[in-house]
Amino acid sequence: MVATTSSSHLPDNQRIVLTGIGLTAPNGNSLGEFRESLLNGRSGVSEYEIRYVGKTFAGICHFDERRYQARKELRRGTRAGSVGIYCSNESVRDAGLDWENIDKSRVGIYLGVTEHGNVETENEIFEIKGYDYDTSFWSHHHNPRTVANNPAGEVALNMGITGPHYTIGAACAAGNAGLIQGAQMLRLNECDLAFCGGVSESIRTFGIFASFRSQGALAEHTDPARASRPFDLNRNGIVVAEGGCVYTLERLDDARRRGARIYGELVGYAMNTDATDFVLPNPERQAECVQLALKRAGLAPEQIDIVSTHATGTTSGDAQECDALRRIFGGSDRTCFNNTKSFIGHSMGAAGALELAGNLGAFQDKVCHATINVDELDPECELKGLVLNQPREMEHPSYVLNNSFGMLGINSVVIVKRF
Repeated sequence: MVATTSSSHLPDNQRIVLTGIGLTAPNGNSLGEFRESLLNGRSGVSEYEIRYVGKTFAGICHFDERRYQARKELRRGTRAGSVGIYCSNESVRDAGLDWENIDKSRVGIYLGVTEHGNVETENEIFEIKGYDYDTSFWSHHHNPRTVANNPAGEVALNMGITGPHYTIGAACAAGNAGLIQGAQMLRLNECDLAFCGGVSESIRTFGIFASFRSQGALAEHTDPARASRPFDLNRNGIVVAEGGCVYTLERLDDARRRGARIYGELVGYAMNTDATDFVLPNPERQAECVQLALKRAGLAPEQIDIVSTHATGTTSGDAQECDALRRIFGGSDRTCFNNTKSFIGHSMGAAGALELAGNLGAFQDKVCHATINVDELDPECELKGLVLNQPREMEHPSYVLNNSFGMLGINSVVIVKRF
């Protein structure tokens, strides 16, 4: 990692820029659709039913699975792989790459995931249950479907990429972790293009719903669109979502050489660990992670225009994050805070990447999207600059800071600068 030097003082072959974005979210299948939904308060949460758990809510994606895959490939592969394939191909198109003439051995794939393989294992057990658990009916596709590198590997197979590929298991900090890994590999000259971000098929496994329900952390409400409500005094849990977001990252000199459009520059990032609890967050460690990212970017808190919060809608988690943010940004009159999970639920390994993408449009339209569904703000979640229920116009936003935190105390932060 680069230390305390501001990125603008680095040579262009060490500056990392975002030149393509491909995504699918519960309320949009492109950056434009997603941004429009966020600005117009359109939720992507709907009713959902899954075996053993029954009726609940979820953020469900509705992208065109057949755009880049044949029906046979869809049957053989996984939902996470399909999400990754869609987002990666869309990212290539968005970046304007001459894909046929790209050296595929110089392309790397780094996709964050919260978990992988649960869906396929649950499905296989459910199937052989009907055959008195006779394992001769077990699918021979199970092993390649459940290996940890599967989502990135499916992308590599689909796109003919022969450079390095792997998934990054970083719980709900994984979307940011994918971006960080991609930037590091570019700086090490291990690749010339990095496809990175995060993917999630979490709604396809009943186990995640059952576990959250047993913890008392699964959101309930009479209206699905209002079930995900971080910071609200009456919030009662998480809405599980699927989704994906893949960025094309390049070194600045390469992007300039081909005349690429640049969404922003990745100027700061950090990861650390609470080391205090399996589930409960530690605001002191979270604050340290944010401070480290700021230090590496050479920025003061007062220079950050938008903080995209991680808050999931749990009572303790939201309050702890706000505690951490007050420690750092309490003196800033410039900084706005918002939350994307209020629109789409928690997309787990894809969350960080999707939530960052949802805020990058502010560099062009000068609007900070709101946090929706806050009827009564919890006093423990009060932040100066918290944008609630209606978008807020901004003068000249230049920096977005994106928080993503996960179980077992993993924390990640990235900072993107308007270019």
